[in-house]
Amino acid sequence: MSGTVIDALTYWSRTKPDLPAINFDGDVITYAELARWADGVAHDLAARGVKPGDRVGLVGANTLEWCAAALGALKVGAIVAPFNQRMLAGELTALVEDCEPAVVYCDEDLRSRLEEVRTAREGFSLAVFEQDVRPLRTAAHAGYRTPVVDLKDPTAIVFTSGTTGRPKGVIFTHASISGEMHEWSLMEPILPNGLRPLLVLPLFSAAGIIWGISRVTLQGGTLFLQPKFDPEKALRVLSEDKATTLTGPPILFDQISKVPGFTDADLSHLTTAHVGGARVPVDLLHAWQAQGVQLRQIYGQTEIGGSATAMPREEAAQYPDKCGWGGIFTKIRVVDAEGNDCAPHETGQILLRGPGMMPGYWRNEDATKATIIDGWLQTGDLGKLDENGYLTYVDRLKDMIISGGLNISPAEIETVVNRIPGVEEVAVISVPDAKFGETPAAIVKTAVPLTESDIIDFCNQNLADYKVPRYVVFVDEPLPRMASGKIAKRDLRDSYADVPDTYAKVR
Repeated sequence: MSGTVIDALTYWSRTKPDLPAINFDGDVITYAELARWADGVAHDLAARGVKPGDRVGLVGANTLEWCAAALGALKVGAIVAPFNQRMLAGELTALVEDCEPAVVYCDEDLRSRLEEVRTAREGFSLAVFEQDVRPLRTAAHAGYRTPVVDLKDPTAIVFTSGTTGRPKGVIFTHASISGEMHEWSLMEPILPNGLRPLLVLPLFSAAGIIWGISRVTLQGGTLFLQPKFDPEKALRVLSEDKATTLTGPPILFDQISKVPGFTDADLSHLTTAHVGGARVPVDLLHAWQAQGVQLRQIYGQTEIGGSATAMPREEAAQYPDKCGWGGIFTKIRVVDAEGNDCAPHETGQILLRGPGMMPGYWRNEDATKATIIDGWLQTGDLGKLDENGYLTYVDRLKDMIISGGLNISPAEIETVVNRIPGVEEVAVISVPDAKFGETPAAIVKTAVPLTESDIIDFCNQNLADYKVPRYVVFVDEPLPRMASGKIAKRDLRDSYADVPDTYAKVR
């Protein structure tokens, strides 16, 4: 399958003009209306001097304006670079310095934050969704003539936090997006215009810009987009609007299952329920099975396009912890430290390759060379394959914390805490959390007396709220270290596994 998201938008706007493209919390826009709105954005961007290959940043909550701005940028031939709107000015400045956008769109309530970024890093013009995109929805626009592109060209940069603490930009090309969606359309058969996913995750993530907007546009489906996750609204969309697909961490499915009326809801149209980011509790599996829905484990990374493998429907109930054996074109290996393939049931690093794999990180050749070796993506995750090739995810080689489906870099938090006067050592580890699956805990050794508030207040000033530790543990002895001199985090995780039971949350 070759082509671009804009090719598909143009096609469906002509052949299915009245088909709903996006249902945003009840506000429905058709393919014809969405294509015309994107035309207006494209003309506006061109008037601002945006050219093919330029980057266009987007910072804001889930809205129709966000979607229209993204598609308008793609029409110009620009590269869409979504940023997490919960990031503070300093964090956003680092991303702006990395991708150097020509224009950044933002929500009105984020304008002052972006003005602060622009003061620190000049070179981009600022546009506001409410003022510069919303009025274009109802105006008349001439069709924008999208330039011819090379399918190997970048079309999106999705930033993902790494264990080094500095976000890396994962490059998506036209070919990698369309290739991956072609593969999934073969494995998860969907009639043209039949895809109807519910998206409650943020648009700035691969789940949003790639698996939400891009996938639905390519398939000519209808995206049920929510401003944020609301379990009651999610259940209503699944049951009354007959959404067919829901993907997310276990917390989403758990909270939906606890909504009054869940056991009476008609979920017969929900044909695909993929769960990733954490293991699925058995009782949660049973709760959805009772409603005729089989939760299926998936595994992947943004670097492989998002999802690389899902457990087949017919075997998901029998093997709830397994993640499938790849795809038609996506392959999985598990190797030892020397790069040799592991025997069945032997734990090693998971390697991936497939049509959705990134060509590399944006302007980060060293990280790219370390991650893609001999054509295989080094995931940094541990897993094992059984005799049938089914993957079981074991643990992370990296220290990444996945809290409520969001990636949190411990190194980034440690860098901030180490700036606090009096802090001698700090290690951030993941600890269990009933709501988010896992959450950060900071183990801190100080040279002078400090309080939990000293740590949390400083973090609140320098980190997005979801990155701020929920537990702070002060220790008197030096933190354990390995022979290499690195802090022995595995030992800390073992020693402080009971933190949620023995320490009070500080936020």
